[in-house]
Amino acid sequence: MVQVTRLPAAARLLGAAALSVASLASLSAAHPAAAGTEAPSVDHLTVTVRDAGAGADGTYELYCHPRGGDHPDPDGACAVAERDTRWGEGAFAPVPEGSVCTMQYGGPATAHVTGTWAGRPVDVTYDRRDGCEISRWDRMVPLLPEVGSRARGRS
Repeated sequence: MVQVTRLPAAARLLGAAALSVASLASLSAAHPAAAGTEAPSVDHLTVTVRDAGAGADGTYELYCHPRGGDHPDPDGACAVAERDTRWGEGAFAPVPEGSVCTMQYGGPATAHVTGTWAGRPVDVTYDRRDGCEISRWDRMVPLLPEVGSRARGRS
């Protein structure tokens, strides 16, 4: 025969709270990568630029945290990507659909950026077909090269 004892409501509540805390503690334990069992993640981007002009075209590798690669300005490029990185938003977001953009042409330059940034895959293209895309490109300088009137003004 099994004897059943009734616990007061306060004791049952305290037991449930202790069980909840123990469960949360196990869920929030550090990921094995944080313990050093895996290599730390590195932000790595491959930037391919075409039709941007002499000295700007090519494919460049960029590493951040630590910074390196053959990009002409790794410090500036990492800084611009970090500046525009927000929780839940990407530094590489496209122009929002339905945006009203000026009808201007910024030249034939294109760029393709692939890799990993902030733990997320990146595969984006840039061009200068209208005012919104020109602004989007210009926000990413020096990750992308300066082209158009901004570049001419520096000569």
